[in-house]
Amino acid sequence: MDTVPLWVQFIALVALICLSAFFSISETALMALNRHRVKHLARRGSRGAQITLWLLDHTDRMLSLILIANTLLNAMTTALVTALAITAFGNEESVITIATGVVAFLLIVFAEITPKVIGATYPERIALPAAFIIKPLLTVGKPVIWFVNLFVRALLTMLRIKTGSSARDQRMSPEELRSMVLEGGNFIPVKHKSILLNLFDLERVTVEDVMTPRAQIESLNLSVPVEEIKHQLATCYHNKLLVHEGEINQIVGVLHVRKVMALLTEEEEITAEHFRALLTAPYFIPAETDLFTQLQYFQENHERLAVIVDEYGEVQGLVTLDDIIEEMIGEFTTSTPGASRADQFGWDKAGACMLEGSISLRDVNKRLGLDFPLDGPKTLNGLLLEILQDIPEASVSLKVANCVIDIVQVQNQAIKTVKLYRSR
Repeated sequence: MDTVPLWVQFIALVALICLSAFFSISETALMALNRHRVKHLARRGSRGAQITLWLLDHTDRMLSLILIANTLLNAMTTALVTALAITAFGNEESVITIATGVVAFLLIVFAEITPKVIGATYPERIALPAAFIIKPLLTVGKPVIWFVNLFVRALLTMLRIKTGSSARDQRMSPEELRSMVLEGGNFIPVKHKSILLNLFDLERVTVEDVMTPRAQIESLNLSVPVEEIKHQLATCYHNKLLVHEGEINQIVGVLHVRKVMALLTEEEEITAEHFRALLTAPYFIPAETDLFTQLQYFQENHERLAVIVDEYGEVQGLVTLDDIIEEMIGEFTTSTPGASRADQFGWDKAGACMLEGSISLRDVNKRLGLDFPLDGPKTLNGLLLEILQDIPEASVSLKVANCVIDIVQVQNQAIKTVKLYRSR
């Protein structure tokens, strides 16, 4: 070392620390990369992303190269600093101890912590350019890497640890995808984020959660006088009506209101048979069908409306294609004047909200930010009746999910109106 100028030794020391820092920053950046983002860049033709993906598919070889290089560089740095210290201050134990402490400090600060923090902060900016250097080094150092990995594989075999594509190729679960959407921040508009989150819920929400309940179905009864049928058709709010004879469980078909308009303008006498001739076959589905499956059924059967029945064949409600679409993208239609008014509910300045008992619990939770249970009754009236185990009188109050509920009106064996108070 005496024949090597001091300034050359210092340059060598800086170079060794910089090289060690390069491998540290590359390792952290490659491990912190968003692999899905890199795959996207690779598909768009980014050469750096393609090389990076190749390195990530050969993680064992890449890590072996980085760790071997880092170990050798750190050992060389330690030896060089020790030699400089001995040359300057003599071969004493205290000098060697201090030199070891100094080199440890330099390596920790400049070759480990700082580079790794930078690599974790800017993984894509660092990993893609570094891949152009690391891949050729893998080729050059292949014999050494192969020799070292012989012992590594033997040790992994003894520990019964399996490596390979199954360990690297991890599929994302729906919950992980949901977390990615939630953490999308400014990259995903709020409306788009809401739609994506609703899509994840389609398999967990059943048609029973979004249906129009039986009591609210606008239907046509063929057993009533024709004049009454005509009046109902002239004042109906829907393009399609369920048609039944007698009580609603005796459904005979679905009537397209547009088809019957020409019939109403004719002067000849109209009978129930004229309406019956215009009916299309009803489409029945079980109440437990999830929305995603039902959306596929609508598409396969070219249907837009389905009648929901329970295990006994009793009509429970009605669901349309629009109901499922609204569950995904938000409400965009109003079927009746009453529905448009109900859609506008929210907390007033005093922290109260007046609601109808027939309103869906899912709508209440969404619009008011509450946490009413959804695994039982689907309406506010059903929830209260289940809790009380009785049909209450008006002016009864109770607390559900940290929300105070006043029962304002009870009518026809059901809770008609309630008032909610937000917890403070």
